[in-house]
Amino acid sequence: MVWPHLSRHMMEAYWTERGKVKELTGLVGRTFSVEVTGLGYAGEGVGRLPPEAGEAWGKTCFIPGALPGERVLAEVTEEHRRYVNAVLKAVERISPDRVTPACPLFGLCGGCGLQHLDYRAQLRWKRQLVVDALTHLGGIEDPPVVECVGMENPRGYRNKVQMPVARGESPTTRLLGFYQRGTHRVVDVSSCLVQPDLGNDLAARIRELLEELQIEPYDELSGTGQVRHVLIRVARRGGEALVVVVTRQHEFPQGEQFARKLAADFPELVGVVQNINPRRGNVILGPEERVLWGRSYFHEVLEVGGLARTFRISARSFFQVNSEQAERLIGIALAAAQLQGEELAMDLFCGAGTFALFLAAYAREVIGIEETDAAVADGKINARLNGTTNIRFLAGRVEELLPRLAQRLPERPAVVLLDPPRAGVEAPALAVLRQLAPSRIVYVSCNPATLARDLRFLLAKETSYGSHYRLVKVTPVDMFPHTAHVECVALMSRVENQL
Repeated sequence: MVWPHLSRHMMEAYWTERGKVKELTGLVGRTFSVEVTGLGYAGEGVGRLPPEAGEAWGKTCFIPGALPGERVLAEVTEEHRRYVNAVLKAVERISPDRVTPACPLFGLCGGCGLQHLDYRAQLRWKRQLVVDALTHLGGIEDPPVVECVGMENPRGYRNKVQMPVARGESPTTRLLGFYQRGTHRVVDVSSCLVQPDLGNDLAARIRELLEELQIEPYDELSGTGQVRHVLIRVARRGGEALVVVVTRQHEFPQGEQFARKLAADFPELVGVVQNINPRRGNVILGPEERVLWGRSYFHEVLEVGGLARTFRISARSFFQVNSEQAERLIGIALAAAQLQGEELAMDLFCGAGTFALFLAAYAREVIGIEETDAAVADGKINARLNGTTNIRFLAGRVEELLPRLAQRLPERPAVVLLDPPRAGVEAPALAVLRQLAPSRIVYVSCNPATLARDLRFLLAKETSYGSHYRLVKVTPVDMFPHTAHVECVALMSRVENQL
């Protein structure tokens, strides 16, 4: 019998604060030997309860920390009608893909939940995750999913981290880290495996300043205190960094002193921004901000196929978190677009122009639609920074602007690229996209489930449209190594309906 690395954290930390225990057949608290046959969408091991579970025999069992091919002892912590959640007690037969996690906080910190799985095995599983979603949720038989594009060195890749702040054991200590999995308890993190050295150094100094200046952390239960989160954004190229301090209220008497002290220690730091979020809940950033020191944005440079583009990124602008993999993602999307230089292209959910600025180098004109005003403003500035004059940025919701825009377009776009949030695209916008009937649709997705749902709609051979789409290729890209997340680029090509 082999105990998994830091299984105590898995046992004591993962489920203790869930508060959702449901008992239907007396399974809670019982331990079973379970064969793990796969991984769930959150990266947890999946198996079925053995005959010893009685009437619950065969019920699906989710076990965080367990890996496919292993037989484990699992203690049931929650029972639901169709499945149970369990905690990993011990590994009876170990998987050859199990490795020792590099981070000592694995299993306690809520991030990087797949560190115990060999990286090459992570890539295989992420590809299979996409295949399963497209098959079972999208109804696509034998989907054309290629191998997952991974990283040579899957460490230090994040250009952005969001770290909650909390009070330590004594009134003068401060915790700065990440939430414990399944809770809002802050785990103090001194060095993060997936954050670059500069980001870790900034976080360490920020923790010191929070204590030195006795800046009060926000308390979720009482709604009091000052600082809720700290955001650190670090450019992979150019060496610039931006720090955003999220406060509950406008009053932040130590703010400017905090900013000056931090800036004095880091020549790479170009700005310290205060973001004000008075609302309770899980939304991190508020609508207002002010500069405490320096400027409100930093620059990042992406290079694809020898073409470099500079991006101005403000505190609230969306930008791909992994700059190295973002370059690969853009390269895959450009190859799928097959632009020849004379076409009209559209970039839906365009953010600050990450894709649009590259598309514009190969198209006659690009129209970008983005809901966030700050991102649109950054996109326009980015176009000027790069001398790009053939992009038109429009501010508003895709679901509202696209139908109106479709009625006014003098020509059909050759390519539509869309990179929606995890919720995917609303059906009315997909219907307009079908009516626009571009030659190619390039769908960039961070959620295989909503990608599958939307592809089911886009690929349907409905007679009300003059054409339908064929799924040419789906390329998974590992933007978030050691986590259960996977990005995809799906290429669809228009096929004329036969009369």
